Amino acid sequence: MLEWGEEHRRDLPWRRTRDPWSILVSEVMLQQTQVDRVVPHYGRFLAAFPTPAACAAAGPAAVVRLWSGLGYNRRALNLHRAAAAMVAEHDGQVPEEETAAVDTNGVRVLARAVAGAPLALREAMALGDHLVPAGKSWEFNQAMFDLGATVCTASRPGCLQCPLRRQCAWLRAGGTTATADGSDGTDGTDVPDPWRASPTARPQSTFAGSDRQGRGRLLHALRQGAVRRADLAAACGWPEDTERAERITAAVVAEGFAAWSGGKDPILRLR
Repeated sequence: MLEWGEEHRRDLPWRRTRDPWSILVSEVMLQQTQVDRVVPHYGRFLAAFPTPAACAAAGPAAVVRLWSGLGYNRRALNLHRAAAAMVAEHDGQVPEEETAAVDTNGVRVLARAVAGAPLALREAMALGDHLVPAGKSWEFNQAMFDLGATVCTASRPGCLQCPLRRQCAWLRAGGTTATADGSDGTDGTDVPDPWRASPTARPQSTFAGSDRQGRGRLLHALRQGAVRRADLAAACGWPEDTERAERITAAVVAEGFAAWSGGKDPILRLR
């Protein structure tokens, strides 16, 4: 797989550096976000926060604001917390460890080719860590990203082009690309795609009208400035549903995104 990675590695900005912080930022951004969306944000983020110390010192509000457009804002908060831990416990450096960076694509490759069974994210990370060749974690991770994104895709994977086709647990068990579209192999000739039963393969609920949409609207409003309690429902996009808006707001506060200030007329601000 490492040889395949050398030959097929895509030219991406985070692959032109070996700076651990820059690579970590890219890996967090790429979790559940496509490469094309990440590229323009990546350079802007590193220009603002070139080191863990710069990120930690800026505070979570600045990090969340700059994360706008990437979605899944918890990642921004977690990245800031990681930067603060690096400053407090590792002299502002990213700890050097030979570990696998497993995203959705990586889970798919590991579930199909190695385990031949469904994998939760934690299981996939443990399996990936076990497979990382000594001194080759960067090369291994980049190859895994590309293999899952371009060959071992969610539907109709290119098994004939896969460097793991001879070892693939799913193919060796009798699976074929015919079951990668979600069919269950009940005709007795095909083994169902093991990744399809993994938690990361489950489709998300409809976004329109969801709590996720209201939460995103509220965070967008907070990026622009403070929000009064009386304006929460409108900020969430549900002007007639104050109870739902209060519930979403309580979660945003509990997770550390924002905090209340003021007395009789409280104001919500990013932390």
